[in-house]
Amino acid sequence: QVQLVESGGGLVQPGGSLRLSCEAAGRTFNSYNMGWFRQAPGKEREFVAAISGSGIGTAYAASVKDRFTISRDNAKNTVYLQVNNLKPEDTAVYKCAAVPGIFRRYYSDMAYWGKGTLVTVSS
Repeated sequence: QVQLVESGGGLVQPGGSLRLSCEAAGRTFNSYNMGWFRQAPGKEREFVAAISGSGIGTAYAASVKDRFTISRDNAKNTVYLQVNNLKPEDTAVYKCAAVPGIFRRYYSDMAYWGKGTLVTVSS
């Protein structure tokens, strides 16, 4: 199993930036593909980005592709999501997740989940 804890959310003005972090507890972190998902109030959860265990493969939702960057530091058991040029519609609880296996360009679900960190974009 993998335990995941997110941090880095907060209140930011439109156009601002944040770096979200997700620290994993458990062995063999680099054997897991990692992802970020978000859920806005009243909406379904949506895929944001994913990264392969090695960090070589990455994938993004079209709505964030030019603004968000996913990365990982396997020595620190941590995955990051740099979010730039934030918009009010980016307001959501952001959750990281992990899944073993072959890396995919899109995920609707993963095996292990954190509790999330809230990002609020408002002036």
